[in-house]
Amino acid sequence: MDWKYYEPHFAADSSPKLPAEFMKEGAWSGHRRFAYDLVRFAQPRVLVELGTLYGTSFFSFCQAVKDGSLPTRCFAVDTWEGDPHTGSYSHYSDVIYEAVHSFTTEQFSGIGATLRGTFHQALPRFAQGSIDLLHIDGYHTYEAVLHDLSTWLPKMADNSIILFHDIAVRSGDFGVYKLWEQLRDYPRLQFNHSNGLGVLFPKGCPASFQPLLQQQDRLAAYYEKFRS
Repeated sequence: MDWKYYEPHFAADSSPKLPAEFMKEGAWSGHRRFAYDLVRFAQPRVLVELGTLYGTSFFSFCQAVKDGSLPTRCFAVDTWEGDPHTGSYSHYSDVIYEAVHSFTTEQFSGIGATLRGTFHQALPRFAQGSIDLLHIDGYHTYEAVLHDLSTWLPKMADNSIILFHDIAVRSGDFGVYKLWEQLRDYPRLQFNHSNGLGVLFPKGCPASFQPLLQQQDRLAAYYEKFRS
């Protein structure tokens, strides 16, 4: 298996513009090492993230691209106004957006781009079959995440990957877990720590990933050590 466990240094951790608790102790923090290793291994051409907030996951992707000198282009799509699950932060959304945008420009010029707007508004920017890695982490009701999957699936390339965060959360009206259960027949990986992360291959699974699927327990045990 060619998968490699890296020891990355995340530049976002030391940025005064970004809250350290989101980077190191937030709901996504426990998946940063996997996200980094995944990008280094898969080497996607186009990576799109739906729902970014302070950029914990997004900057993990970008760091992998930068360190690996990959040709990947990463896009963060968000209104930076919040939703019923994150809470509304529209009164300081400009501050958060500017922090994420400026850090992206400073550290990941030519790699990352912030697209401020709704997911629907961003759709026309991407050609059919052009996205190799999609991270869905917006509003987390069942209806919302199903809509995100349905509308963005035509944009996915063959052998592409979709990440779903919060597949282990069953409180309130969170419904990602329901959709994840319905996708059980697709090739996939699952991590239950840090609110859960689902890794789905919706249009075929490349041969290079087959050993990972066969060693899922080993993979999960390793990355769980970095849970938040």
